[in-house]
Amino acid sequence: MDIKVAIFEDNKMLRESLVELINNTRGMACTGAFPDANKLLRNMQLANPDVVMMDINMPGLSGIEAVQVIKEKFPQVQVLMQTVFEDKEQIFAAICAGAAGYMLKKTSPRKMMEAVREAYAGGAPMTASVAVKVLQMLRLQDAGNKSEFIDLSEREKEILTLLVKGTSYKAVASACFISIDTVKTHVRHIYEKLHVHSKSEAVVKAIHQKLI
Repeated sequence: MDIKVAIFEDNKMLRESLVELINNTRGMACTGAFPDANKLLRNMQLANPDVVMMDINMPGLSGIEAVQVIKEKFPQVQVLMQTVFEDKEQIFAAICAGAAGYMLKKTSPRKMMEAVREAYAGGAPMTASVAVKVLQMLRLQDAGNKSEFIDLSEREKEILTLLVKGTSYKAVASACFISIDTVKTHVRHIYEKLHVHSKSEAVVKAIHQKLI
């Protein structure tokens, strides 16, 4: 039986290339290809996939938010994230959301299809450079595994939640109806309260300490 694959990718050329690649790969069939995840539940029901290839940055519902919904509503489906950038915060957020693997879009077609098979089989395929960053994040997590009381304001928690989702400062400012300078001030206060020095450390500590 073919592995059913659904694609969520806003780049039309890449989306069409992936459809052709999947349908020309023995043992696979593309059952749906969508430009965004804004009608996620409906499109998931239509495609009924075994594996989802999910772009991490799309208009509307982000890839990370989409993974969370998929794992809640369709826990048997494996999600393979695709991105152009090796961004540590997004990698960690996607994995915490339930993604099975994380591949760079520049990955060769053969290795990408191997990653789909590996995800379907229950594995955790990752581009090598991504795997290195995951190990770095895990080391940071281990270093901060002591529980402590951290008093964040509701606004700080709101901003921290958006950062965990991989949201840019500009998008955070828009979502919270504040200026980018105000966002930076809040982030600086969050860093001070968490005793961290970077966004990646803040994301790790927020998830590990269950602050959001």
